[in-house]
Amino acid sequence: MKKIIITAALAAFCAGGVSFAQTPAGAPEGGISAEMLAKISKGYEGDADDRAIRNALAGTPIGTLAMNADNAAMIDTHFSDRVKTKGITDQQSSGRCWLFTGLNVLRAQMIDKYDLPGMEFSQNYLFFYDQLEKANLFLQGVIDTRELPFDDRKVDWLFSNPLSDGGQFTGVSNLITKYGLVPSEAMPETYQANNTSQMATLLKLKLREDGLALRAAYEEGFREIGRRPKKEVERRMEALDAKLQDMKVQQLSEIYRMLALCLGEPVSEFEWTRCDKDNKVVSRKTYTPKSFYEEFIGEDLENNYVMIMNDPCREYGKVYEIDYDRHVYDGHNWLYINLPVERIKEMAIASIKDNTAMYFSCDVGKFYDRKKGVLDLDNFDYESLMGVTFGMDKKERVQTHASGSSHAMTLIAVDVCPETGKPVKWMVENSWGPASGYKGCLIMTDEWFDEYMFRLVVEKKYVPADVLEMLNQTPVQLPAWDPMFAPEE
Repeated sequence: MKKIIITAALAAFCAGGVSFAQTPAGAPEGGISAEMLAKISKGYEGDADDRAIRNALAGTPIGTLAMNADNAAMIDTHFSDRVKTKGITDQQSSGRCWLFTGLNVLRAQMIDKYDLPGMEFSQNYLFFYDQLEKANLFLQGVIDTRELPFDDRKVDWLFSNPLSDGGQFTGVSNLITKYGLVPSEAMPETYQANNTSQMATLLKLKLREDGLALRAAYEEGFREIGRRPKKEVERRMEALDAKLQDMKVQQLSEIYRMLALCLGEPVSEFEWTRCDKDNKVVSRKTYTPKSFYEEFIGEDLENNYVMIMNDPCREYGKVYEIDYDRHVYDGHNWLYINLPVERIKEMAIASIKDNTAMYFSCDVGKFYDRKKGVLDLDNFDYESLMGVTFGMDKKERVQTHASGSSHAMTLIAVDVCPETGKPVKWMVENSWGPASGYKGCLIMTDEWFDEYMFRLVVEKKYVPADVLEMLNQTPVQLPAWDPMFAPEE
């Protein structure tokens, strides 16, 4: 009986027979009226098929029901070309994928060059300096924008993004060049390094407070200067600027303390024993982070790599630079060449064939089968489940914020069809631990690569001359708040 009463009431509601469903007199057009609701509700027929799906969705995840049974078999795991790597890292509950990926590229080189049984660099060591440098980047940014109103777009962006644990390859190259590298044994992970959210909350809270203090000190000092003789104004402004810098140093000393408590103080010297693949001792020496880097890597990270991007929203063949998107104030902004995906694949294949891994980023959550560790457009059939179509292309998804680069991994393998010479699938080494995905890696079809791959960092020797020539262009400047360039986590 209760069901019949509810059904009758709903029918009256949709027919406009219930007064509260009427559009109020004088209300602006565009709202959902009773008449419109009656038409809209026809999208759900409530027939046997709809009821079956509704019942299933009531207690089952959408992804489980949308799983394409016709694509359930595991993809072929053979790859025609693969970079030599050893070991899988784990960023745990942190947004440091960019750092793990950059270091994984370098450790693959070191393991192969020195015939090591395994190797892992200390992510914690560089993460300490990353957070300290980002804190300085924010505070100096507040000083640089001190004359702008608080509601200015750049000022608002700074206070909205004082610090994060995400990033991209420019941060890797700038930080290593400035601070060097250490093996993981010299500065191991801590709980806070692996679980960054609470530490980040406190750091951001303190930095926002410090930023307000810097702006207040400038406003107070500027008012005191008033209308004075020009020479005195210049002298007092210099003194005010010096005061702000002194304040920043004191603020950073507090940030340093917080980081040291959470992550440990960075090691300045350490002893490291190098063994070969048979675990026989080759050498035992004392290093500084810089001397360790120079001996075992030694390349010019800031000038030997090129960031390539596939952004269909912007013109190809152009160089773009994102303002204020860097890890180190005295470092480099994010700079990339925008190219069609087919040209990017050519460079990726050349690098893999030469046993060189690459920094790679993509929209990892799309069509990802976690059990198999496979990224495939055919993994899920959302259209059949929901009875609607999802027809946006890559450009439209980016424009509408439906897709963007979310995660960085290390590109290590490609399977090239011998008949066509075209790639069939790719594999990346992930940083979610060895139990995640396919033996700690993810496999992606070439079709998925086309739709959800965004960035690749390639050594210059694999980049064609005409692409390198593009670096001579004056970069197109993009604002820091462009949604396409959120830090990768």
